[in-house]
Amino acid sequence: MEQFLFYILAAVAVIATIFAITEKHAVHAIVYLVTSFFALAVVFYLLGAPLVAVFEVIIYAGAIMVLFLFVIMMLDLGHPDKAARPGARDWWPALVLGMIIAGAVIALAANRPAAVTGGVPVIGVREFGRTLFRKYGIAVEIISMQLLFALVGALYLGRRRALPPSPASLPEGEGCRRPSEGSPGCREESG
Repeated sequence: MEQFLFYILAAVAVIATIFAITEKHAVHAIVYLVTSFFALAVVFYLLGAPLVAVFEVIIYAGAIMVLFLFVIMMLDLGHPDKAARPGARDWWPALVLGMIIAGAVIALAANRPAAVTGGVPVIGVREFGRTLFRKYGIAVEIISMQLLFALVGALYLGRRRALPPSPASLPEGEGCRRPSEGSPGCREESG
């Protein structure tokens, strides 16, 4: 049963990823990518790594997808053609893949898998945190600084795009509507 669910969910993840890559509408591509991430989370759970499954849902299906949607909204990529409205045939792949994932989760909940055996150690949250911060503390700090720089850069770029250009930054004469304004960057014409 577990092996059958594994193959089904692996196929769902691959198909959803292919749809995410080939989809022209950016928001639909993100829906397919979230479907793929949820399928991978259930696969991780099947493999006896519930902590990794939770990380997959929280970090990838949650935070990264919100970041992707934020970028799509900032760059205004959400509507390639405003006239076309999605029909039922556009949503059937996501609906079918979502139903397969839901069925797999229900089957897992009904038939709780036995503990994974074979010498695979189960690592809890506490052990994971200790290993992460004791052994790889410098790498964690470097990654956190990179995320901070990316956040500050995104805020700077978003704010710069939202502010109108100042008259001093425009080429001479472009910021003036009337010659008598006398605003910075404008020349008063005599005559």
